Amino acid sequence: MGMGGISIWQLLIILAIVLLLFGTKKLRNLGADLGGALKGFKQGISEDGENLEKKEEKPSPDGEKKSGSN
Repeated sequence: MGMGGISIWQLLIILAIVLLLFGTKKLRNLGADLGGALKGFKQGISEDGENLEKKEEKPSPDGEKKSGSN
């Protein structure tokens, strides 16, 4: 028994039907687009984290470093 009552054979049949309907080239393009979107999302998240760290390290106008313990 596979996931949620679906056996491995049923999943293989579904995969074969999807391949027949869309073709390998379309599925490859879809996979590449999805991978690029995930890469861009991860890059955006890491850039936001770096920007946040830089803001925390930036000294305040009176010359003191910002800290959470005042």
